[in-house]
Amino acid sequence: MAAHAPRTWQRMLSGRRLNLIEPSPLDIEIADIALGLARNTRWNGQTTGDHAWSVAQHSVLVVEILRRLNTPRRDTTLEMAALLHDASEYVTHDLITPLKAVVGDVFKEVEDRLMVAVHLRFGLPARLDAERKALVKRADLIAGATEAVQLAGFQPGEVKSLLGIRQKPLADVTLRPLPSREAQRLFLETYEALAARLVLERR
Repeated sequence: MAAHAPRTWQRMLSGRRLNLIEPSPLDIEIADIALGLARNTRWNGQTTGDHAWSVAQHSVLVVEILRRLNTPRRDTTLEMAALLHDASEYVTHDLITPLKAVVGDVFKEVEDRLMVAVHLRFGLPARLDAERKALVKRADLIAGATEAVQLAGFQPGEVKSLLGIRQKPLADVTLRPLPSREAQRLFLETYEALAARLVLERR
């Protein structure tokens, strides 16, 4: 992959330089992730409302859905993984599914390396086991189905027929896109609460 570009790192506002080909967990900061995801739009920005539906808000929604799926048991490690499930997009952005298919394997490899580094940075397993990964994915799909109907202009019947999502949209949740600064704060608050809970659980 090094042949694709002469410079493969990005400078973050924290001052860190993150190498996209060989990302180091030491160069990953939660503040950089929160900023990037809060300014990164889902659905290529094609959503209703005065503000975009950000990846930061989507990530918090996935945590909330995961808690429903896991009730009454809490799995804080899994919730942290759910919050960070799209963390690589603070660098790569949220490519829509059709574009990912066009870009192909190079993008997938960059994304995978970034996610491993993110997990290690925040004390998570480098890769989730199949059962846990499937649970986060299910919550992610429910979030996507809900966003599609409430924000992206799809009819309920199109969620499965056009988007290929078998999960049903939530009917008891109303999505309200926030300004990027508020979305950033919401993401950080969720992270800090989970991080504090993890510290207590691991003592």
